[in-house]
Amino acid sequence: MGVALSITAFPVLARILAQLKLLTTDVGRLAMSAAAVNDVAVWILLALAVALSGPGHSPLVSLWVLFSGVVFVGACIFIFPRIFKWVCHRCPEGEPVEERYICGTLAAVLAASFVTDTIGIHALFGAFLVGALVPKEGPLAGALVEKVEDLVSGLFLPLYFVSSGLKTNIFTIEGGQSWGMLILVIFTACFGKVVGTVAVALCSKVTLKEALALGFLMNSKGLVELIVLNIGKDRKVLNDQTFAILVMMALFTTFITTPLVMAVYKPAKKGAARAYRLRTVQRKDPNTQLRILACFQSTRDVPTMINLIEASRGTDEKGGLLVYAMHLMELSERSSAIRMVHKVGNNGFPFWNRGTANSNQIVVAFEIYQQLSKVYIRPMTAISPMSEIHEDICSSAESKRAALIILPFHKHQKLDGSLEITRHEYQTVNRKVLEHAPCSVGILVDRGLGGSSHISASNVSSIITVLFFGGRDDHEALAYGLRMVEHPGITLMIIRLAAGLKCSGEVVAIDIKKNNEDAVGCDDEDVLSQVKERASSNKSIKYEEIVVNSFAETVDAVRVFRRCNLFLVGRTPNGQVTASLLNGRSESPELGPIGNLLISQEVSTSASVLVLQQFHSGLPLNSSSVKEEEDFPDNADQTD
Repeated sequence: MGVALSITAFPVLARILAQLKLLTTDVGRLAMSAAAVNDVAVWILLALAVALSGPGHSPLVSLWVLFSGVVFVGACIFIFPRIFKWVCHRCPEGEPVEERYICGTLAAVLAASFVTDTIGIHALFGAFLVGALVPKEGPLAGALVEKVEDLVSGLFLPLYFVSSGLKTNIFTIEGGQSWGMLILVIFTACFGKVVGTVAVALCSKVTLKEALALGFLMNSKGLVELIVLNIGKDRKVLNDQTFAILVMMALFTTFITTPLVMAVYKPAKKGAARAYRLRTVQRKDPNTQLRILACFQSTRDVPTMINLIEASRGTDEKGGLLVYAMHLMELSERSSAIRMVHKVGNNGFPFWNRGTANSNQIVVAFEIYQQLSKVYIRPMTAISPMSEIHEDICSSAESKRAALIILPFHKHQKLDGSLEITRHEYQTVNRKVLEHAPCSVGILVDRGLGGSSHISASNVSSIITVLFFGGRDDHEALAYGLRMVEHPGITLMIIRLAAGLKCSGEVVAIDIKKNNEDAVGCDDEDVLSQVKERASSNKSIKYEEIVVNSFAETVDAVRVFRRCNLFLVGRTPNGQVTASLLNGRSESPELGPIGNLLISQEVSTSASVLVLQQFHSGLPLNSSSVKEEEDFPDNADQTD
């Protein structure tokens, strides 16, 4: 009974912390550490209780079981670490673990279970002991989890819960005495865990809110609780009524954990209230450092992302380019996902999981590019449910003071050139980021920018086309293109499409000019006059104006430049030309009318498309109350 009441379910606690985004906080790390120690103590007490609870055994038999168990544990601690160390030396990072090592480890688990069951201790204790001795660093542990988690979590674990449910007869809880006993057990379990944890935490100079959160977290129950109760029932230590009461207690304490923690503890987001000025690519001083948060979904996106970074790095005389490369991963119920989230750095971002080949290739690719270029790259990983991953993107951009977030489009190119949906959820993520982003946002439709591998700086030869209609977002696209053209291997085509006298269609009712003037202090004509001045002195910039009178003429004008490598367009262009494009083009509203036109069959281009939305808010960008960002990463950035 004491073991059952004192358990903290480590797997359940890890999932609760991950879902509440507390696993990287001080409270989360402290709770996980305490739960791990609690788990070990509970298993030791469980083995002792099982050894002493055999029916009809004399005290000598119990002592023999206890002595044999201690000898077995000592032998395992002496033998298994040496064997696992030998195995780890033969399993290099980044390469798959050989099947013989996986089979040998699983055979050792079964053998240890058989020995502990023969001794008189439950078979689970032997399996737990071997699992605890497996080294957590290195590829072996990750390979074991990957091999067995689907079978265990998808088949064996549900069957075990079904078996426990069949053994639970809640109808045995009847009458005032039984219900009173249930309430007393729940109160005792909660009071002992919560009050004890809060008292110790307060003595350790933990704040009251964090102490209460720790108490509620440590009170969670789960699988280990059911294991203990089933062992007690099988050993005839618990009758049907006591078993049902304890199961109900475990369910109740676990259900109330999440809402109670959310009510008493809301950690302050790092950098959430941190004001910064440079939130757009377009700025008064283009020589300041540009910070980009580049997101990608898989290794397929990495070559294009690196080639885009290479094109964006500007000149050495400028403040430089700092890129945060964020790998977007979905948090699932799989043990491997929870294990990855738990391995975090002090800066609150998960580490690169070097135990898998894909992530190792990603790290190597970014590290090599950083060594060959003068671009600062900080790899990051966002692991969250798909419904919440946009919050990680926006909060990371805020804390890292990014001026631009680049997101991959939710479709990828097939061999025949058409676009195929990768995952519908990514479209929702992109829309939420566009709505809540603290800076400018770009959505990249990848059609193989630069090919399937990184192009060195000396071999870059790209044509980038900016389609300028007018408005704040087009200003952002133009500013990004002007930064790219500083690369010696890039030619920039700036095409202004103006409305002719015969242009029909309603004027788009968006007051972009006012927002533009508030944000950057200039309108379309001012921006274009500066562009013409630069084009006259820079042969890599070509400016052209095209007058169109209809939708068909607009499509024909765009089709002329379809052989370029990359289109830069604004998400919400302004003017009469785009009025006709807004009708009937809502398949991907996050791309805007021009973006949808460029991915349609009407243009039929193989060029990639980057659709930009410029950040705007009530905060003046030239406010003297906001400190200027430094040109190079601060200490927090260097620890990513």
